[in-house]
Amino acid sequence: MTGQPKIPDAQTRKREVERLRESNRQLERVTLALDELIAMVEAELRCQRRERLEGKYRRVERQEA
Repeated sequence: MTGQPKIPDAQTRKREVERLRESNRQLERVTLALDELIAMVEAELRCQRRERLEGKYRRVERQEA
């Protein structure tokens, strides 16, 4: 036993490269979808924080009046 890895033939290499490219495309799509989801959650959190702060200041203004 030589222990040397066998180099696959050209057709096998081509097929594996295409599979890797397809996997990469799928990962890119999932990453983009996650980025969009994160952006939506961050926007919602900003809105909630704004509403919370506006409510806090309205309460303070009412107490001072």
